[in-house]
Amino acid sequence: MTALLLALALVQQGLERRVAAAPDGTVRFSFAARPGVYGNGRNVISWDCRDGRCRHRQVQGNFSDVDGDDWTSACDSGPVRVVLTVHAGTVTGLRTYVGGDWRPGAGVSDLGTVGAREAAAYLLALAAKDSGRAAERAILPATLADSVTIWPDLLRIARDARISRRVRRSAVFWIGQAAGDAATRGLTDLVDDRATDRDVREQAVFALSQRPREEGVPALIRIAKEHRDAELRRKAIFWLGQSDDPRALALFEELLTKP
Repeated sequence: MTALLLALALVQQGLERRVAAAPDGTVRFSFAARPGVYGNGRNVISWDCRDGRCRHRQVQGNFSDVDGDDWTSACDSGPVRVVLTVHAGTVTGLRTYVGGDWRPGAGVSDLGTVGAREAAAYLLALAAKDSGRAAERAILPATLADSVTIWPDLLRIARDARISRRVRRSAVFWIGQAAGDAATRGLTDLVDDRATDRDVREQAVFALSQRPREEGVPALIRIAKEHRDAELRRKAIFWLGQSDDPRALALFEELLTKP
């Protein structure tokens, strides 16, 4: 194990021990959000925000794309706040908020502010354990952590056949949202990996459709033109049809006029 991986493992274990040692009930902690992440402390989380404009938003568990400053309430740039439900040392529930303040509550174990790297390592380890719904939900707050690159870990989760498809598909989705050029290359590799389950590969095609056009559209065009799997080609064509990109129209014309 490299020195960096060993350091991350030790960091993750520190927070894991603190959570496991807490009494049954609610355990919470906070950490710094990466730039561009905002929330109202309750039901809104938005990321990839610049100059008051945000590409994506989570509202009460639902996702939408927005292209304007249409906040209906004041939002903060952090921190990320995670609430765990713990029973017998096992995390059975997880909720994520950005901004705002904790409400006073009886029987709550507040671990305070932890390092963003420590929080991300713990959350990714929780996701990889695949212990119920909390594992799937642990990926979102990990992607919001400041100064942490997590897409290689998400790719490992997405490729691990021992982890449930639900968690793996969640990992693929957040690769498409949170990573940059390197993640786009990883997603195309995931689509091409025949050893990976079909629904995970299809989720990777969708994730490519969520990347900025200059990254996602060329990758989808390559899949639509060259991939051996007809169903994945069809999926790529479908998402290209949603892109409103002239390169997609040119591809459709080429396919329709091919002898």
